[in-house]
Amino acid sequence: MPALYVMIPAALLLVGVAVYIFFWAVDSGQYDDLEGPAHSILFDDQDPRHQAAVKSEETAAPDVKEAPPRG
Repeated sequence: MPALYVMIPAALLLVGVAVYIFFWAVDSGQYDDLEGPAHSILFDDQDPRHQAAVKSEETAAPDVKEAPPRG
């Protein structure tokens, strides 16, 4: 029984931290573009057609946050 006095507040604290991290991720734009990174791995970065498409996409939607460069 005394273990419940420790485990219940610890579980509530853990849930509170998880909810805080989730809302932080949503507010910071982590879930804005779910398909872009999945599709970008399929394209060669050196392909001029791909670079032109990326540049035209950046000018079309300047308010969209991009993922940091990989590698």
